[in-house]
Amino acid sequence: MNSADTIEKETAPATASNNLVCLPLGLLGFEQIKNYALLADPAEKPFAWLRVADDKSLAFVVIDPFVVLPDYKPEIPQSDVEFLGIKEAGDALLLGIVTIHGHMRATMNLKGPVVINRHTHTGKQVIITNAVDYSVHHPLPVAA
Repeated sequence: MNSADTIEKETAPATASNNLVCLPLGLLGFEQIKNYALLADPAEKPFAWLRVADDKSLAFVVIDPFVVLPDYKPEIPQSDVEFLGIKEAGDALLLGIVTIHGHMRATMNLKGPVVINRHTHTGKQVIITNAVDYSVHHPLPVAA
């Protein structure tokens, strides 16, 4: 699974609507918000933004968890795979939500990644079956 800009790259021609993602159940704590735009700026890689579609002031920093932890092996519950209509692993884009804890400390949620179907742009924040193996606050390396 590749970086967050994959949705834009796989849909041609590139338009703003290509980056729209629908999370029918919202994010944990933000259940009422359903529509987001996934925005990736090459200058900010490997990070991207999951921005609320109708409120540009609210956005979440996200990252491809495999960039940070190449051996990450999340087990997505079958009910979530079916909900999202994922037929094979390549259909899914996984994003870890990043939390900035102040100067020089950031973490990523590996227990509850956002899983997006690359073809339908429908996503869901899931609690992975093997959540006991991962942290909600996995430390990210921070450059000085």
